[in-house]
Amino acid sequence: METIQSYRGPLAILAALILPLAVTAALVPFRASVADTAAALFLVALIVAIAVVGDRRSGFLATVSATLWFDFFLTRPYEKFAITQRRDIEIAVSLFVVGLIVTELAARNRRHLEVATEESNYVGLIYRISEFAVSSSSTVDVIERVRTELIDLLFLQACRYEAGSPEGRVRQIRHDGHVILVNHLWGVDRVGLPGPDVSLFVEGQGKVLGRFILAPTIGQPVSLQRRVVAVALADQVGGVLRPRLRTA
Repeated sequence: METIQSYRGPLAILAALILPLAVTAALVPFRASVADTAAALFLVALIVAIAVVGDRRSGFLATVSATLWFDFFLTRPYEKFAITQRRDIEIAVSLFVVGLIVTELAARNRRHLEVATEESNYVGLIYRISEFAVSSSSTVDVIERVRTELIDLLFLQACRYEAGSPEGRVRQIRHDGHVILVNHLWGVDRVGLPGPDVSLFVEGQGKVLGRFILAPTIGQPVSLQRRVVAVALADQVGGVLRPRLRTA
């Protein structure tokens, strides 16, 4: 699946370059009988398909390609990048504008789908960890499971768990997902997490029971939503350790 995704972008770019040329060239024998508007609508459908399969860049490229080859093959004077009739100019301009609009709409819809899928994955992750925490008889196993998930979730280079409360003030991720340095808030416009390490506290009954020490990948974006999910995972560990605290 990852291999297919890695080739999807380049293939969409290739399609944006080749397919409008191939389609307009194929319409050359019928250009006397096929209306320019019909050919333009067909090219718009092609742009939509490329934009949906690819991305915004491939959609824009398909729009430019379709407009140019529409001019070259299907408007007089034929086989020249020139348009002499006002009606053909209007159709070409409409093709270009509509192509840009549908490309942008496809890109936004794809982004909304990605966000919805990502949110669904986060809910599923929290649920799986919660189920594991309830069914597991070993706090060590729960801590290790959460540690592993945090590495993937936050794009970490490494992560380890340390029991007890740290001495002094440390960089930490708050419950709202924001990062606190020693004396100030890590800017929300910053990329990634601050190095060399950040603490994610595990709490129970108002006390710090331990912390995950996160070694971030410098420069790797980590969204606020991902950090909030990380806090929720740490709370699952706190929920497992809390009964142990009462019986200690």
